[in-house]
Amino acid sequence: MTEHHTTSDRAVIVKRVDEGSADTEEIADLASSAGYEVAAEVTQTRTEDPAYHVGEGKVAEIAAAVRRTDATAVIFDNQLGPYQTFNVGNELPEGVSIVDRFRLILEIFGQRAQTKKAQLQVELAELRYELPRAEAKVSLARRDERPGFMGLGEYDESREEDIKAQIARLRDELERMEQTAEKRREHRREAGFDLVALAGYTNAGKSTLLRRLAADVDVDENEDLHPDVDTTAASEDRLFTTLGTTTRRAEMDRRDVLVTDTVGFISDLPHWLVESFKSTLDAVYRADLVLLVVDVSQPVEEIREKLVTSHDTLYERNEAPIVTVLNKIDAVDEAEVERKREALSALAPSPIAVSARTGANVDALRERIDAELPDFESERLVLPMTEDTMSVVSWLHDNAHVTDVDWGEEVVVEFEARPAVVEQSRAKAGDLVEAEASA
Repeated sequence: MTEHHTTSDRAVIVKRVDEGSADTEEIADLASSAGYEVAAEVTQTRTEDPAYHVGEGKVAEIAAAVRRTDATAVIFDNQLGPYQTFNVGNELPEGVSIVDRFRLILEIFGQRAQTKKAQLQVELAELRYELPRAEAKVSLARRDERPGFMGLGEYDESREEDIKAQIARLRDELERMEQTAEKRREHRREAGFDLVALAGYTNAGKSTLLRRLAADVDVDENEDLHPDVDTTAASEDRLFTTLGTTTRRAEMDRRDVLVTDTVGFISDLPHWLVESFKSTLDAVYRADLVLLVVDVSQPVEEIREKLVTSHDTLYERNEAPIVTVLNKIDAVDEAEVERKREALSALAPSPIAVSARTGANVDALRERIDAELPDFESERLVLPMTEDTMSVVSWLHDNAHVTDVDWGEEVVVEFEARPAVVEQSRAKAGDLVEAEASA
């Protein structure tokens, strides 16, 4: 289903708003990200027209812009219903495709999907998008309309049931993948890792921040326990650079921390689209800490809107505390950062300001991560001097923050760790004592 466009694919952008003036910057960026050349823009301020979405006169203006620019597509920064798509398409030159905001995002997702999970999630979202359109084709066919015209595709009576069956199959496959991912998260916690997720609006600089936080890692050494750990994180100035997840080990003083970069949020996404990417977003929802990254160089109202979008996406399922990271402080002066910090205090209490690009204040962010993660428990174990004791001490060095080891007739180990690791260490110590007693 995914299309790949070249600069020969020219598009007319359309945006309707209920009030105020229409801002087309984001939809133009999205169109460019999908491979379209923006040839013209048409905007309108009015309530939604049930038949055409925009007014009938505006449709004529769109058609004229298409003819004037030789555009091959019309991109709406709005959600179009199946019948609106059909009606608008009927007024355009033959062969011109109609792409609404969500179809466009799906095109970008399809182009960027590299992993099996990402590809399955895109396929699921595409099918959920297509289902009401398949239902509309059935209705139009029964009315003796011509549903193959203008954006709805060819009519196939069995298509609706096929889509429903494919949706069910994909949901089951993704659920199995998520069960595997959840087991991996639990194993990591048991092994002493804290899990941190990067979230935020697309193009906020999450991937750059991941690279800045990450320690060098040899994937080969982690392949069994961490098959998703990667040595790189793509970092480009474009929307939706990251679609799946990338996990890397963070460089921290006393904790073992894995940081996961996730797909960027974007405004006005329908529930079905967010739900399609539940498997990826679970890396955020089930983390121990979420770093919500925003681009502080943008106007404060734009930042506020993007924070609201991010909070809306996180609200229902997120289980972890959230720390807002004001990124890109290298692009603004200190006074502007403070002004925006104050203006955004209701949405972003106690944020931390950094530059992922230059590394400015990233050490302070590491300290904040350490402070916000679940508290360590302090423990002092007295171990018998046996052949197996060294392996337990080695395990503690790998899974806890060891502060002192006293090698005498007995081995005394003092350390800090997650509660799960402390519990495991006590069990291991008990096994040593029991083995010595039975020897």
